[in-house]
Amino acid sequence: MNTQDKVVIVPFSSDLKEAIKILNLEWLEKYFKVEEKDEIVLSDPQRYIIDKGGMIFYAKYNDEVVGTYSLIKTDVTTFELGKMAISERAQGLGIGNKMLVHCMAVAKENHIQKLFLYSNRILLPAIHLYEKFGFTEIPLEDGVYERADIKMEKILT
Repeated sequence: MNTQDKVVIVPFSSDLKEAIKILNLEWLEKYFKVEEKDEIVLSDPQRYIIDKGGMIFYAKYNDEVVGTYSLIKTDVTTFELGKMAISERAQGLGIGNKMLVHCMAVAKENHIQKLFLYSNRILLPAIHLYEKFGFTEIPLEDGVYERADIKMEKILT
């Protein structure tokens, strides 16, 4: 059995609310800085993601939460793939791949037509993963995140 078979993706629940913040702050503090917008959303994901029609998922490996991603609603058919993070100690295990396979299935089930994301070119493994799943670069608007230097989207049919 490979590592990915041991990874289970579970939906948001209030007892896991802290995990999204812990996992995201870990990488934000390592590579960038935590922006005010991050602090607000990560401190109350129920209010800023779930209650606005979005979804949050967690990757569990050996019963420990090691990854997370969110689908943040823009409109009925468009969602931002955001707040994706994998614990440093679990990187390289294929968890990002497993989360994106799950994300594509959730998008299809929910009739999502377009996914977009913001990232940074220094995060090469992430960019390669997004490209593998069919995300392509589109023009980046100003002022979303200071750290973002690339915007990508995937049109789902």
